[in-house]
Amino acid sequence: MANRGLLNRFGVVLLSGLLVLLSGCATTNDYSDPRDPIEGFNRAMYEFNDALDRAIVKPLAEGYKAIMPTPIDKGITNFFGNLADVGSAINNLLQFKLKRAASDVGRVLVNSTLGILGFIDVASNMNLDKYGEDFDQTLGVWGAGPGPYIVLPILGSTSGRGIFGIVVDWYTDPVRYVKPNRWRNGLIVLRGIDKRADLLGASRVLEEAALDPYEFSRDAYLQKRRSDVYDGNPPPEDFEE
Repeated sequence: MANRGLLNRFGVVLLSGLLVLLSGCATTNDYSDPRDPIEGFNRAMYEFNDALDRAIVKPLAEGYKAIMPTPIDKGITNFFGNLADVGSAINNLLQFKLKRAASDVGRVLVNSTLGILGFIDVASNMNLDKYGEDFDQTLGVWGAGPGPYIVLPILGSTSGRGIFGIVVDWYTDPVRYVKPNRWRNGLIVLRGIDKRADLLGASRVLEEAALDPYEFSRDAYLQKRRSDVYDGNPPPEDFEE
């Protein structure tokens, strides 16, 4: 059991606790959006995540951006993007999108070799498109609805369907299998900081433009996820699905 690591145990505790919270909060909500039946709980988690971001994550990302030379920053982003293409290939196969899966596999092979372990994105210059599929999208393609919108502590926006996606994606993530665990955990932290640094500009827009940042981020997340499931061409919105 110990070899499964801290994050595996945290995931079990998180999901178990979430089920308890959902059962307790589902009937105590005065909000009206049918996509967000536990909005009170979600807003509390959003505030928690926002406070954590302002106190720790954002300053780390700003420091990272300030000291990291742009080519190295780009290389780190490419490295993690190359690892993500592994999961994307698996999910494109599960969705029976064979050409896209082949493109994902081609990207991994090219970038892992010619691109020096993925630090250089050679594949994009060879017309091997990047798709970024995950298991949440796969479930959507299979016909599963998104379920309720949920904000998880630390992890942020997801959905009832997305929770299952997070669990499965963890098992298709190459970082999970890095040993020893301290290296794996270090890569997870570095990936999170790099991703947050790449979103600094977007977060400033959210802070300055949104009258209700929670509502704005929720709607943006749900619209993007719906668009992703339909490869950018979603049908008209149906709130009863």
